[in-house]
Amino acid sequence: MESVKQIIRDIPDFPKEGIIFKDITPLLADASAFGKTINTLKERYADKQIDTVVGVEARGFIFASALAYALEAGTTMVRKPGKLPYKTYQETYSLEYGTDTIEIHQDAFQPGERIIVIDDVLATGGTLGATLKLIRSNFESVEIVETAFLIELDFLNGRKKLKDTSIHSLIHY
Repeated sequence: MESVKQIIRDIPDFPKEGIIFKDITPLLADASAFGKTINTLKERYADKQIDTVVGVEARGFIFASALAYALEAGTTMVRKPGKLPYKTYQETYSLEYGTDTIEIHQDAFQPGERIIVIDDVLATGGTLGATLKLIRSNFESVEIVETAFLIELDFLNGRKKLKDTSIHSLIHY
């Protein structure tokens, strides 16, 4: 994954001063690198009988859709409020300054499904922690096989918020 890591560019002071944003758009534009990323994930989950890949708003949708296709699985989305057209379950969680809310369709899974939750970056773990709580509290028979990330920002210690969950990250900073 070192060759993929080299394609990701740093954008200093975005979205605010002091933050170095990891821009994945060059990776997405490079068919070979993007294909390598999805194939690496496919190899990891090929024998895990995955039914659904869950993408987290918004860049997680890109990876969830491609991986679901590669695994011949379905995909579903966790979104911000008001973006899903059908009945939803909600989870509100704390941010550094305030709160945010995520939603998932009430019919996102069938009982007993095996799922992967995927997003582009694991930073502080707040959004993924809320996503896991949303799924576990509303779909008790669903098995979360693993959470997967393209990038993990190790220095932010996001893993600590994702207890009782197997985590796999392709690239570490």
